[in-house]
Amino acid sequence: MIRLLGTQVACGTLTGTASSFGNSNAVRLFNSGTAVHLVTLEKADGTDIGTISLNAKAEIILRKSPTDKIFAANAAVLGVAVGFHY
Repeated sequence: MIRLLGTQVACGTLTGTASSFGNSNAVRLFNSGTAVHLVTLEKADGTDIGTISLNAKAEIILRKSPTDKIFAANAAVLGVAVGFHY
């Protein structure tokens, strides 16, 4: 189970608009669009850590370091900080 830690927002679409989602350790990402979109995880200094393609209407929970940031190729990718409830 997950716990919501914020409000869902559109991901930034450039490294300069990437978000740490409130320095969270995990982010639920949902691609609300009809096409596959690339999601990038980067360090606070803008250095890419990795990328993943997110299918249309798909969701993932991405674990990250608190200062790591996320941006997507399209604002159809929505994100919200989450925690885990055990």
